[in-house]
Amino acid sequence: MRYLFLFLIGFGLAVAGGVTLIAYMNFLPAGISWLDYLLFIKSRPECYFFPIGFLLISIAITFGWKEKA
Repeated sequence: MRYLFLFLIGFGLAVAGGVTLIAYMNFLPAGISWLDYLLFIKSRPECYFFPIGFLLISIAITFGWKEKA
């Protein structure tokens, strides 16, 4: 049950971070370059939700699978 909870928390964080990354891509048509975009999202804390969520999902799947076997 704890791995399901960890999976759902990770999924929520990954979705929130992914949506934020996509939303900030709207700056690209405004004239900023990809390098400026990457530097901008590096400074935004909510953009770190995506990799943290992906890591939590990976942990939940890996250890949850091993616990079942």
